[in-house]
Amino acid sequence: MNSPVPHDRPRVLVLHGDDLPPGHERMDDDPRLGGVVYATADELPARLPGAHVLLVWDLFTEALASAWSKADSLDWVHAATAGVDNLMFPELVDSDVTVTNSRGVFDEPIAEYVLGQVIAFAKDFQRTWDHQREHRWEHRETERVAGKRALVVGTGPIGRQIARKLTAVGMRVSASGSRAREGDPDFGTVVESSLAERGSDGGPTLVSVLPEADYVVIAAPLTDATRGLVDRRFLGSMKHTARLINVARGPIVVQDDLVRALDGGSIAGAALDVFENEPLKAISPLWGLPGSVVSPHMAGDVVGWRDDLMDLFLDNLARRLDGRELLNVVDKSRGYVPG
Repeated sequence: MNSPVPHDRPRVLVLHGDDLPPGHERMDDDPRLGGVVYATADELPARLPGAHVLLVWDLFTEALASAWSKADSLDWVHAATAGVDNLMFPELVDSDVTVTNSRGVFDEPIAEYVLGQVIAFAKDFQRTWDHQREHRWEHRETERVAGKRALVVGTGPIGRQIARKLTAVGMRVSASGSRAREGDPDFGTVVESSLAERGSDGGPTLVSVLPEADYVVIAAPLTDATRGLVDRRFLGSMKHTARLINVARGPIVVQDDLVRALDGGSIAGAALDVFENEPLKAISPLWGLPGSVVSPHMAGDVVGWRDDLMDLFLDNLARRLDGRELLNVVDKSRGYVPG
């Protein structure tokens, strides 16, 4: 698609689900805009023509891909999410349309969630709560957090905040990323995210350091390289006392392989906030497997998060109107904002 020269009074289209974004009134009557239009996924094809800016507020929708042929004026898409995998369809990737995301809004809340899960595992809170409901007094010992090893898969801003939180309680943190390096300010050592025995530089890789980790935290974007990364081999490389925490995207983990690992005791537990298909079906074994903790894709959703998302978009919209550089521009060839 050939994108036209940006309009001096751009028309904004908001793709929403059940609810409109909070504070949307702040742009409804903005004289600098050529109008603001709202559409659900079903309405998108009819309302997309003539729109210059698209705010994807329907967080995980894939409606834009099917309506893309109607995007005759679009030059900027903003996602109200950190992950943009639902927008990385070939036509958009190959176009001149700029994509931005909501990087920065979820970093601290997700890091707090991960820290909470680590402490809950180590201190056996689940069994404490179960025993309280049963009025059962049973003394037992728990684990230390300080000194444990955490491996963070993904070195973006969410992964960095996770590393800082875990380091603050005395954990030894390392990471895997697209490029191996030493002396990283948050991770120390970063190994190449590869399941090969040796990296491209001949150094250690993800698969070689997995056996050292007590906690493996998935914080990477969903890309062709990470889809299905956590499979039988990955899980089999973890030690049987280790726990997996996934706050990234569900398809990074091969769910059937994880079920087998938990059911067979080859890992000690998994805290999962994301799943291959959401919502997680009531019949899924993950609800009741030993060591399994399920939350409904809420790790980053703290009080006020929607307002923060809208504030970020409005700041970027002001930048667009002022002719300034946009924040959080996604490298569409990679599927994320470069660090």
